[in-house]
Amino acid sequence: RGVVLGKMMLLSVALLLLGQAQSFSPTFPNKRVGSALQVSRREAAFGLVASLTVGTGLLAPQVARAAEEVAEEGSKLIEFEVTNLDGEEGKTGTFVVRTHPNWAPIGVGRFEELTEKGFWADCRFFRVLPGFVSQFGINGNPDTMSYWRSKNLRDDPVKVSNKRGTVVFATAGPNSRTTQIFINTGERNSFLDKSGFSPFGEVVSGMDVVDRFYSGYGEGAPQGKGPNQGLIQNKGNAYLSTQYPKLSYITKASFK
Repeated sequence: RGVVLGKMMLLSVALLLLGQAQSFSPTFPNKRVGSALQVSRREAAFGLVASLTVGTGLLAPQVARAAEEVAEEGSKLIEFEVTNLDGEEGKTGTFVVRTHPNWAPIGVGRFEELTEKGFWADCRFFRVLPGFVSQFGINGNPDTMSYWRSKNLRDDPVKVSNKRGTVVFATAGPNSRTTQIFINTGERNSFLDKSGFSPFGEVVSGMDVVDRFYSGYGEGAPQGKGPNQGLIQNKGNAYLSTQYPKLSYITKASFK
């Protein structure tokens, strides 16, 4: 029992080092001096955590997640509050997106900029196709949307697959990303990888909420009876709230 308690104390120290490592210093590659391997403070903490969790089985899932989060500097959590779940007024929920700058730094920069500027408030999930994607990112104010419409981004290369829960910019061709986003809700969306859709983040909590976005309007016009993106761009929420009142929408997005 005493050995286990001792290991738990060491594990706490290691976790503390992990928590401090991100603000301690930039990570540098390992350097060999003679036959000795120099390692960073963070790497030492990772080694200690690994040995302790293997030896004791303590907190392995939590430690793995903590290590993953610390390993990527610049990653941020953004919480989205949503209403009209299932198309019913008053039904609310939240989901959280973690950005991954090492996946798609240009996309992450735009997503976080839009969050900082309050762009997502009142944005409708205007294209919700169960088992495929949930799309949003056209601001309800046509003047605001007009400003962003020409702010195209260069493409990020696709580094990770379009698996369920990943968050991706929609495109209209090469280097055409602006503000429209979709969340992959299907398990078989890897075919999007070859088309240049580069995930920049993932939903880390609240996918059950994402699955409750109202989907009754189906595919958008002209392929389906759902909202027409051109009319959303030109008329904003004045068009959506009257013609498609059941759409789920964001009430607030904020950094955690």
